[in-house]
Amino acid sequence: MLCCKSAEGQLVLPRVSLANTFWLRLKGLLGRQALAPDEGLLIRPCNSVHSLGMRFSIGVVFLDADNQIVHLIPELAPGRLSPLIRPAKQVLELHPETLDRSSLKTGQQLHFSPC
Repeated sequence: MLCCKSAEGQLVLPRVSLANTFWLRLKGLLGRQALAPDEGLLIRPCNSVHSLGMRFSIGVVFLDADNQIVHLIPELAPGRLSPLIRPAKQVLELHPETLDRSSLKTGQQLHFSPC
């Protein structure tokens, strides 16, 4: 389990699971009923996501190799595909309200560390 903070030290998410194997990336958030406002999923490597088969919307943060935000999707509804974001190397999926509340912006850097 990881914690996610902004470069300014603001806690964005206290519980971030890591999906860094083929099977974990394939499963993602499928089968879940919801995503709590204090949790997220970091998918590595990744530059595009989908919400096919999901029952809830997600906020999507695309990050480069240095954890700098290169693109944001405030709310990806169920049954949708994101665009391919070429500079992205990883994606953070989180609750849309958490993304809105955190005021994250393109160009900001995030830090992930063990909790």
